[in-house]
Amino acid sequence: MPEASARPTSEPDRPGPGRRAKNVLPPREDPNAWYRRPLASLDFETTGIDPRADRILSFAALSDVGGDLMGMVNPGVPIPESSADIHGITASDLARAPMSAQALRPVLAWVHDLVQRRIGLVVYNASFDLTLLRAEAERHGLDQPDWDRLLVVDPFVIDWGVDRDRDGQRRLSDVASHYGVRLDKAHDAAHDARAAREIAITMGTAYPEIVGSSLTMLMAQQRYWIAARTMDWNKRAHELGRGLTIPGLDWPFA
Repeated sequence: MPEASARPTSEPDRPGPGRRAKNVLPPREDPNAWYRRPLASLDFETTGIDPRADRILSFAALSDVGGDLMGMVNPGVPIPESSADIHGITASDLARAPMSAQALRPVLAWVHDLVQRRIGLVVYNASFDLTLLRAEAERHGLDQPDWDRLLVVDPFVIDWGVDRDRDGQRRLSDVASHYGVRLDKAHDAAHDARAAREIAITMGTAYPEIVGSSLTMLMAQQRYWIAARTMDWNKRAHELGRGLTIPGLDWPFA
């Protein structure tokens, strides 16, 4: 990018911060912006925190047009007690649930439909959930959507991008509280997916000039924020003598 030149001394002063020149209207918000249009939302509860090795136990796929998909999944593997303590799902709850291949096939078809219709999919911390779903599809030989065409809206990434200096944790419950979004039952897939979608819409209306109106541009902006966040993390890690993180080039996958 070329360096900015100094402003000519003959140029009249511009209005200062918080002031607008006379007869200049504020920019009009795009009524077709992504946060003004219907969005889908997805969330999983799982056996753990490794998206490549752990398994899906429950899902909520909230549609943009109604007809939500929700269900339980029998992963065929033990559920660690540490995970069950968080979401409350135990082996007895899944005894009659369909096995992973049967349960997740319609979820993948649902994502494929979103890709075909160019509908934005809200996923909080998308790199975890989408990596998990892709790994499950590969594990069970299921048909997969064209992931490269998926339009993802990740409130976790956007929150850092628009308010990176805010102190505190950025778990879904924390961010929901910050934006005044109701989350009745954290770590329930349906409640989490619904809250994530509401957070995304709230962010869009609060920061329209930052998030932009196009889902395609938002995807590029989120990738930039992921890279910037990794650089920020590595700067702090270097100062503390810790190992550095390799920037994720495959977002929205880990």
